[in-house]
Amino acid sequence: MLLAERCESERLRQIIKEMQRHRFGRRAETLPEDQMLLGLEDVEQVAAYGETAQDVSAPEGREARARKRRRNRGALPTHLPRIEVIVDIDDKTC
Repeated sequence: MLLAERCESERLRQIIKEMQRHRFGRRAETLPEDQMLLGLEDVEQVAAYGETAQDVSAPEGREARARKRRRNRGALPTHLPRIEVIVDIDDKTC
């Protein structure tokens, strides 16, 4: 498990280096976003496969991982003022 994670980490570092070299290299040309996402697609698939394998092998940790994924990381602090704005339209027929 540790060896696989190290291998994946090294592969990600290599992808990042290649993208940086392409972006900031001597002949930097813009790379389309779709093309850039292709390099990370395999990594996402491997991570998803690893999570499903963990869910099958250890169902007791499934709830904790699901809770962690559902957590709202972008929540605003409670001390900020809230302003509710209701937008009403004249014609409500579809």
